[in-house]
Amino acid sequence: MSEEKRGFFSRLKEGLTKTRNNIVRGIDSVFSGFSSIDDDFYEELEEILIMGDIGVNATEAILEKLKSQVRENHIKEPAACKEFLIQNIKEQMQVGETAYDFEKQQSVVLVIGVNGVGKTTTVGKLAGKLKGQGRKVLIAAADTFRAAAGEQLSEWANRAGVDMIGGVEGSDPASVVFDAVHAAKARNVDVLLCDTAGRLHNKKNLMEELKKINRIIDKEFPDAHRENLVVLDGTTGQNALQQAKEFGEVTDLTGIILTKMDGTAKGGIAVAIQSELQIPVKYIGVGETIDDLQKFDADQFVDALFDVKAEPSSDEA
Repeated sequence: MSEEKRGFFSRLKEGLTKTRNNIVRGIDSVFSGFSSIDDDFYEELEEILIMGDIGVNATEAILEKLKSQVRENHIKEPAACKEFLIQNIKEQMQVGETAYDFEKQQSVVLVIGVNGVGKTTTVGKLAGKLKGQGRKVLIAAADTFRAAAGEQLSEWANRAGVDMIGGVEGSDPASVVFDAVHAAKARNVDVLLCDTAGRLHNKKNLMEELKKINRIIDKEFPDAHRENLVVLDGTTGQNALQQAKEFGEVTDLTGIILTKMDGTAKGGIAVAIQSELQIPVKYIGVGETIDDLQKFDADQFVDALFDVKAEPSSDEA
């Protein structure tokens, strides 16, 4: 297991402390407070999971499976089914094998999200990670609505050592993407990352803008692998889920990036979003540096949440 991954695991564990206090302490109190597995036991568990932002859908699926496992294995003691519960939570969050295909193919990645969620920073971090994997990356600064978004992204592009197109406030986002697509083809770029504006309060304009951008990419770069990633702020809990649903109405989302997972009590939202929307969480951020954005690993996340002492899997992503 690399030092980088080990360091990230310990930061993740530390970052999930508030979530752990919010969910895991409650779960532990149910397991220690009940001497038998009955309806009250399940009701208490259900309440804690839902209150911990894990969401109604995911909670129902987790508990349904737990009930059948308890029956099949003739489990009588609450403590004996805790491992099953942890495993079921992991299963709700597994990311499919094809989730990161775009990293290996020639791709156009639209990064979407409302202002303030860390979207521009995430584009910069993702560019740095991909460059570190030996990919040739170009950034399109198509969030021309927010003042200083271009400057901020330019700083990240410099830090990551990648080129950037656009960044002029007030210019047409679709024309920035048009220029960037042509530059990407001319320079034989592997991954074109597009930072887009996220104005959910003006959904009609946003929808038109994204449609226009999609049309340009379809026409000018038809063979590119397409990825639409929505960036959500983990500290906003159910609000993040609502944002993801609204962006899902505007564009076809292929993945979620959860930021600010350090220091939130609402980390359970990672489970809810994936279960409710059937869209995988692909990356998770727990801090400010490039290394603080990592591929999402369900086992690692749940082990960190439950403070499992064992080292996370040594398989390199």
